[in-house]
Amino acid sequence: MTQAQLRRPSRLRVDPLLRNGHVLTVGSLVTSAFGAGYWALATRWYGDATVGRSYAAVSALMLLSGLGQLGLGNVLVRFLPQAGQDRRALIRAGYAASCGATLVAVVGFLALIPVCAPGLGFLREPAAGCCFVATTVAYALFALQDGALTGLRRPGLVVGKNSGFAVAKIVFVAALAGLMPTIGILMSWTLALVAALVVVDAWLFARLLPTSRPGCVRDGSGFLLGRSVLRYAGADYLGTLCWLAATTLPPIIVLEHVGARESAYFSLAWVVANTLYLISLNMGASLLVEAAGERAGLGAACRRVLRHTGALLALAITALVAGAPLVLRVFGPGYARNGSTLLQLLALSALPHLVVATAIGACRVLGRMRVVVAIQAALATVVLTLTVVLLPVLGVLGAGVAWLGAQTATALALLTARRVWLPTTPGRPA
Repeated sequence: MTQAQLRRPSRLRVDPLLRNGHVLTVGSLVTSAFGAGYWALATRWYGDATVGRSYAAVSALMLLSGLGQLGLGNVLVRFLPQAGQDRRALIRAGYAASCGATLVAVVGFLALIPVCAPGLGFLREPAAGCCFVATTVAYALFALQDGALTGLRRPGLVVGKNSGFAVAKIVFVAALAGLMPTIGILMSWTLALVAALVVVDAWLFARLLPTSRPGCVRDGSGFLLGRSVLRYAGADYLGTLCWLAATTLPPIIVLEHVGARESAYFSLAWVVANTLYLISLNMGASLLVEAAGERAGLGAACRRVLRHTGALLALAITALVAGAPLVLRVFGPGYARNGSTLLQLLALSALPHLVVATAIGACRVLGRMRVVVAIQAALATVVLTLTVVLLPVLGVLGAGVAWLGAQTATALALLTARRVWLPTTPGRPA
């Protein structure tokens, strides 16, 4: 993409940056709608306490799978466009490393549950434990698929894959409600993930990837990418772990501090609000893919993402804040009564997160990985600290206040230090 193209915000149909971001965002919205429907149906077929424990278990498996992914999803997004004939080898290496690391993480977690998360003790039962291990490994590979397809500039396949997974979950959670009242929710994830992995990998390796040559992964000039990949992956992995901690530990903290029902109220409010976060994250992924080879236009691209996505988010946040009680009523009157204010706080936090996500994407393009780690570490520290401090004072609302406060403080700090991540456009001040 040329610098001239980066400066034409009006021609959306020929702008890969916004077009791919839009496709990923539409896919996320569809998947989130199915996800909300999934949890709404789960509240009808399973008790509130089961829903709360199950969502905390899902949060734990997402954290553990993130540990096991080793940051390789973002590596695939960043380096697949340059890998040429070695794309197949790069993806396979990522799968193997992630599978091994995730197994180690999940087995270690199960052994430590009595110490670190006694509320998830049901996962130590044989059936639940095996299901949890399989689901965690499958989710790690499922996430790497997203990175591979995004790096191959196939956002439409990401949409189709995630939508199919969401529909399959609904089918399985309905079928298992009477058979497995305790672990049916978790098992529905397992079966849907395995089905998606088999179908998508068959298409990915048979149709989208050229046969790789023996040897190392190289860029278009014949230079080894190995060291670049390792440096990028190491730093990005630390940052990704911080983000995972911030997004997956709060439901577990709520479960342990204020109980399973309150964890359910927090978790389903987060399911809805997370849709807004996905908009910024998808635009950040598109920014990384499209600007990685054309850094000269990065500043203009960042500004366009902030303007364009900011306007969309402002409209969506306004609608969600106004309609929070109606939205949560889908899950049941208890969720509307106990989670509306929480949902409003979480929705408001999505606007400052746009600045955070854009800054992280820009720093990845610029190779400023220490800044990426610093941003995500600071955000996670503030979120988790405030959650622990505020839960005894405000109850489950404390988790929402923690998110809004942490995102706002981080965004203000980044805007103050914008020269670090927002390159200047010639003739325009930073």
